[in-house]
Amino acid sequence: MYAYISGTLADKSPTDVIVDAGGVGYRLLIPASSYDKLPAKGKATKLLTTFVVREDAQILYGFATEAERTLFETMTSVSGVGPKLALAALSAMNPSELRETVVVGDAAMLTRIPGVGKKTAERLIVELRDRFAKLDGLETSGTLDDGDSGTARADARAGLEALGLSRADAEWRLRKALRAHPGSHSAEDLIRLALREG
Repeated sequence: MYAYISGTLADKSPTDVIVDAGGVGYRLLIPASSYDKLPAKGKATKLLTTFVVREDAQILYGFATEAERTLFETMTSVSGVGPKLALAALSAMNPSELRETVVVGDAAMLTRIPGVGKKTAERLIVELRDRFAKLDGLETSGTLDDGDSGTARADARAGLEALGLSRADAEWRLRKALRAHPGSHSAEDLIRLALREG
């Protein structure tokens, strides 16, 4: 319903903000990952939004980046995963860390999210691994950046899938290869490195 809200940042805390847009103060719940990117109070801001309607409430959620909103919406599309858990996950890890943790199946890391025990972590991995593996263009850090290397990584992943690997396994091998061999690589080099990581 709402794509974004643009206005003056009237108030902010690590869990919510108030944006003054045209004389109306909109309260949005946010993850900690968005809080870190907010300007000072009184400054102009723009937050991407997701509007959630429940039987007992209508809540507007705000995000500083498309990656945060995409992961939030992907998580909450899974039965039993509510907005509270999705916000907690994005507050505990940045989007690229969260995506990688789920794709590689690191249940121990997921249990560090408040409210997530071992069983919930395992269920999140089962339910979200393939969905997260399909998400391209999320903000990344370190060796995985935008531009040519991002294109090479996408091409390499497609090549690994053509060789019979699942998307999740291909992504896991690529990330492992890039951590072990940082720098810019061609798709061909990445495929070779990723196959060695098996």
